[in-house]
Amino acid sequence: MARAENFTCTACGAAHSKWSGRCDACGEWNSIVEEKPLSAGPARKSLGARRGALVELSDLSTEEQPPPRTACGISELDRVLGGGLVPASAILLGGDPGIGKSTLLLQATASFARAGLKAVYVSGEESRAQIRMRAQRLGLADAPVSLAAETNLRNILTMLEAEKPDLVVIDSIQTMWADNVESAPGSVSQVRAAAHELTAFAKRHGLSVVLVGHVTKEGQIAGPRVIEHMVDTVLYFEGERGHHFRILRAVKNRFGPADEIGVFEMTGKGLAEVLNPSALFLSERDEPAPGSVVFAGIEGTRPVLVEFQALVAPTPQSQPRRSVVGWDGARLSMILAVLEARCAIPFSGLDVYLNVAGGLKVREPAADLAVAAALLSAREDVALPADTVVFGEISLSGALRSVAQTANRLKEARKLGFSKAIAPANSKMSSGDGNGVRQMPDLTSFVGEIFGAG
Repeated sequence: MARAENFTCTACGAAHSKWSGRCDACGEWNSIVEEKPLSAGPARKSLGARRGALVELSDLSTEEQPPPRTACGISELDRVLGGGLVPASAILLGGDPGIGKSTLLLQATASFARAGLKAVYVSGEESRAQIRMRAQRLGLADAPVSLAAETNLRNILTMLEAEKPDLVVIDSIQTMWADNVESAPGSVSQVRAAAHELTAFAKRHGLSVVLVGHVTKEGQIAGPRVIEHMVDTVLYFEGERGHHFRILRAVKNRFGPADEIGVFEMTGKGLAEVLNPSALFLSERDEPAPGSVVFAGIEGTRPVLVEFQALVAPTPQSQPRRSVVGWDGARLSMILAVLEARCAIPFSGLDVYLNVAGGLKVREPAADLAVAAALLSAREDVALPADTVVFGEISLSGALRSVAQTANRLKEARKLGFSKAIAPANSKMSSGDGNGVRQMPDLTSFVGEIFGAG
């Protein structure tokens, strides 16, 4: 009988029965490689024929103490982790090359070590001398952190079993290789096996492990998605190379709120935490200009004010351009369609450019009304008042839907000197919050009252 072959896409992890030049699941070219299965070994009895250990059961009313946490002193990192580092937890950190992942983790490891944890930093990409050079530049040369430069997973686990640290950082998981897996380092099988072994080791021995993951050009962590299911917390380190702001975002956290963000500023001495992101994102905002609108958003549990910038210009091309940075391009197309269908404001023959200032990526639908306001402001060449913030979700019918945490959005806006707000008519506000708030029932009313169009 011919040997069964298994081919896997290195970009998305999809399995294929034969090799092809393009993955049918994700569309990536030249990403399908052959994955040799592990040796089955000698014939064994079935699992049902062998008696295993007795599994302890408990009911839902069992009261257990919450896991203790260790704060590192970097408040933005502690916020994203849910209050600090939990013992026996597995954390996966992804980000673009050169964004500052290794710098962030070296600073965090040094802070945890100074807080009393025994910390080990294992690098498969740099030598120990290179790590020491970075530590000296960051002023961390005196931190009690143990360094290792190794890629053999068996050797790393043996070292960890002997040293018994409280925290270990693996930089990166794509460079680790297990000698019992017959494939090259960085392949789907190797990444899956290494992540499983390290996560299981952390759970058995009560240590915390941080895995650094490379990302694909789409911004997803490279390798099989099962890794994100294995770990307790998935973090993404985001930012634009042209900006000095960096955003640490939790997309999954079993010990804290998801979608929480921490804001850092890249300096010559490493990453400095930003305690008031709203003030920083709006610090370079000039006098009111057409196309500029301030959005009062919520990232995790934190209210954040950011500036949406829009530019609408005539185009000589038959197909107008739609360029978006920091927001969902598909949602921009939806807003343009609603403006044309419900408000009779056409954008055909016009190029549309939309940007979120500061490099922040906004994901919540509450930004719909701010985007519509920025587009109309740019199209009509009318600037909104400088002391006004905008938020609200737009439905396909043109109605404005209320969003969560209206009071927190307004409180943050007032703290930064904004006295007026435009929000949906059915927004839930506490007593006193309605001062200076103009509530709009639908997009048509908003366009007519604010811009005198429609």
